Amino acid sequence: MRKVLPLPRVSRRHRTGCVEVKSYTEHWTCMFPQHGPGKKHERPIILEPWQQKIVDAHPWTFIRGLIHSDGCHITNWTTRLVGGERKRYEYPRYFFTNVSDDIRRMYTDTLDKLGVEWTHCKRGGNPYNISVAKKASVALMDTHVGPKH
Repeated sequence: MRKVLPLPRVSRRHRTGCVEVKSYTEHWTCMFPQHGPGKKHERPIILEPWQQKIVDAHPWTFIRGLIHSDGCHITNWTTRLVGGERKRYEYPRYFFTNVSDDIRRMYTDTLDKLGVEWTHCKRGGNPYNISVAKKASVALMDTHVGPKH
């Protein structure tokens, strides 16, 4: 942060599983133009070409950051009738939830480039949830995303 904008003060606080970094200046919006007033799902969130190049160069870092901020890895379950007996079936799954169509699109576009299969899970008719549940895709995500702290 100091290399990009050396003028504002930068502070760090060590927390369990992370380091909190803060810097206050009104010029950060020049570096991150998608930030601005209002709710993010009510305004366009578009990566600048230089930002997209970074995402393209480090797609798993981007996916990991999105999952760690707005996603989760869970064990889902259902029941099935097997030989006349109802049995519980469990499987791992990733969910990503965000109200912003643009942010969900960035997530799914990157998953597509990585060969990760995903589906929309609508809740109340809204496509806010993205699910990764196919075994091979979950295994690929497990390899690159890591645990959430």
